[in-house]
This record gives sequence, structure tokens and C-alpha cells, in this order.
Amino acid sequence: MTSSHNTGTTGQLEPVNGFENPGLPQHNPRITDAEPLAEKAAERQVALWFLLSMIGTIWFIVSFFLFGPKGEEPTHAGLRLQTLMLGLGSAAALFGLGIGIVHWARTLLPDAEVVEDRHSIAGSEEDQAIALEILNQAKEESGIARRPLLRNMLIAAVAIAPLPAVLVLRDLGPLPGDKLFTTLWKKGVRLVLDPGGVPGEGEERAIKLADVTIGSAYHVVPEGMHKSEEPLNEKAKAAVLLMRISPDELNTEPGKEDWGVDGVVAYSKICTHVGCPVALYEHQTHHLLCPCHQSTFDVTQHCKVIFGPAKRPLPQLPIEVDSEGYLVAQSDFHEPVGPTFWEINTRETDA
Repeated sequence: MTSSHNTGTTGQLEPVNGFENPGLPQHNPRITDAEPLAEKAAERQVALWFLLSMIGTIWFIVSFFLFGPKGEEPTHAGLRLQTLMLGLGSAAALFGLGIGIVHWARTLLPDAEVVEDRHSIAGSEEDQAIALEILNQAKEESGIARRPLLRNMLIAAVAIAPLPAVLVLRDLGPLPGDKLFTTLWKKGVRLVLDPGGVPGEGEERAIKLADVTIGSAYHVVPEGMHKSEEPLNEKAKAAVLLMRISPDELNTEPGKEDWGVDGVVAYSKICTHVGCPVALYEHQTHHLLCPCHQSTFDVTQHCKVIFGPAKRPLPQLPIEVDSEGYLVAQSDFHEPVGPTFWEINTRETDA
């Protein structure tokens, strides 16, 4: 440790506010300072903590694939088990790395206090040489150069530590681009009630125009969604809110006159701010509210943003009625769903 004290030109400690400076306390060497065997044992202990960190990181990666719902219908029990295993792996990785560094500092790094004369900060060649000398001294005192085991274990533990973050971020959802232009909605796909929970649990029930009364709202998904390879990912893009409003209250934009049926309109449930589910509908004001950051959308104005941090309206799903009276999609969304983190170019989808 380093502490600064007022010193005279001779380097002697001067009184401060009339009090004599007692100087530095006597340094008591640690067992690792006096016993080479204890020093080696501490070095091995630090290496074991770094090894635990690497094992935790590797276990996180293994758990991500081993306990994941890939290739099968996901279950709540399976997701809970994966979450537990991922948590254990990340805890071991961070705990091992932190304890190893602390144990290294407490048992192997020099702990004697020293006095350094205060001096003005300058950038002369002499000062640069002194700084370089200090760095070399720190390198020598820390043991980085003469303790290759600890150095290499620390480098390895730190190097692989970010890998879980890469996997987690990559699994948050599809990357921006054409993937978000495409959902399971297409011409003729019926709107069915969202059963909630895990897709595939419960029978699908298609919605008829006659079922939707003014002031009502339904959470709907595409028919057959549970049969897709990744139903949860598809639901994250295709979830829709269906509402019915008196037609004379709708301010329909040119070109979208036939996107609804007798006041029944459908909009993406995914907030354009950060992707939270927009699930609160106030039928008297015809406002949709996102519970995460209070972005508010006006259904009468094509879900235009009237409050909050969202930057664009909720995408509208064009719908119509089939020959049996069921509500069906006319096409996919005409713009990407979800958060607006990038430049978005709308496109015309095939009807």
C-alpha cells in the first residue's frame, strides 16, 4: 500500500497542525512472506479458484445447450431447470474469479506501506522513465512475470468469462433485418385465441366476426402456431391484440380502408420501444398501454404513439372475413414488429 505524507527537503516527516507524525506502523510479515511452502500453497489455492471460474463458465455454456428447449415442446419444468443450471454456472464463474483475485492480493501481493514524496505532475522524459520504472516494479511485485501458473490461469478465466454473455444476447431473439419482416401470418391464416402459457397447451379456438363485440379485446395468435419448430419465438413476433370499435370513431388512413372489418382491427402486441407485451386496453379512450415504460398508443389513429418513449406506431395486421365468417389475415405485417433500434424501411407485402 502507498500513502503520502508531508515531508521536508530532507525527507523527514514534518509535524502536521502541531502534532508529530508517528510514522509508519511496524510491518508484520505474513506467513506467505516468510515460508516458501506457504507461498506455494497460496499460489495453488488462487489457481484453483480461477479453475473453478473456468469450470463455471464452461458449465454455463453446456447448460445452455444441454437443458435448453431446442428441438422439442418447451415445458415450464424444463425452463426452470435450465435457469437454475445457468445461474449455478454464472455464480461459480464470477465467484471463483472474484475470490481468486482477492486471495491473490491478500496473500501474495506486497502489503507493506511505503512513503512517497509528493511532486508536481509533469510529462518530462525523466518522469516518464520513473513511471516506467514503477510499472516494472509493480510487475515484479505482483508476481505476474515469475508466477506463470497464476498469470495463465487468470488470463484463461478472464478470456472465457464473456462467452455466456454472447450466448445470452444472441438468444434474445432474431437479429434486425428480414427476419422481423416475416411472421407466421399470411393470407388466409385464421386468428385464434391465445391459450396463454406454453403454446400447444389447450385447444385452439378460431374467432368469428360475430364473436367480437364493441369494446372487447382479444389476445390472438396465428392458427397452427404450436406446430412450428420454435413456437415461443414465433409467438414473440406474431402475438396480436384484436379490438372492436365503432367504425365512425376510427380515423382511417388512405390505403388502409380495408385493413379492418366493421370496426374490428388487429395490431401487433409487441411494443415498439423495447418489446414488452402491450396488454392493457382502455375501451373508453381506445388507448393501449405498455406496462413496462408507459408508452401509450391510440387505436383510433392506427395506434399512433401519444405518450411515452416508443418512437413509432404498433404495426397493423390487415384482416378480413372468410366464407365461414372467421377472421383471417390478409397478409403478414407490412413492417417489422418489435423495438425500433435500427433504421426501418417499410415494404409492401403480397396480399
